[in-house]
Amino acid sequence: MKIERIVSTRLPTPHGEFAIHGFRESDSGQEHVVLSMGDLTGDEPPLVRVHSECVTGEVFGSLRCDCRPQLESAMQRIASLGRGAIVYMRGHEGRGIGLVQKLRAYAEQDAGADTIQANAQLGLPIDARRYDAAACMLRALGVHRIRLLTNNPLKVAALGEFGIEVVEREPSLTAPGPENERYLRTKRDQMGHLADWFD
Repeated sequence: MKIERIVSTRLPTPHGEFAIHGFRESDSGQEHVVLSMGDLTGDEPPLVRVHSECVTGEVFGSLRCDCRPQLESAMQRIASLGRGAIVYMRGHEGRGIGLVQKLRAYAEQDAGADTIQANAQLGLPIDARRYDAAACMLRALGVHRIRLLTNNPLKVAALGEFGIEVVEREPSLTAPGPENERYLRTKRDQMGHLADWFD
């Protein structure tokens, strides 16, 4: 995997000022960004969230998922620490199936399927995301050891596979609601996510 940092600039947000770094994969042309705050290098591993793009949740405020609250929570936590990063993975919409396919999966869910069943009924993978680009971007920023903000054990394993040492996993909990309760239960019960939103 070859990835190039194209630009770094500042991004003022309601949570404080972040640096934003634009990257492009050499082979596919896929673009990604990393939001960072503070010095990411040094002995103490920074808090990092690897976050998948979600237009429906983050742009339109869909309540079907918890993507927007997770992103907001990560920004708040990093800002409160004054140090950390969010690796924002473009091309991960719908766990990597794309926006329109995700909408097709929504239609299957409206007919009674859970998120895994919906993808299977459409002949789509349950999770098509890959994390080699995330590891490359972290290394480009001088980061090799992290505290990972995630509920997903697959992210921990995938980053380790690509040379990023996860020294600690911190849960990313958001409040469930009536529109996303089944989605969150499916992530916990069928996808092995290490969080219980319902205790």
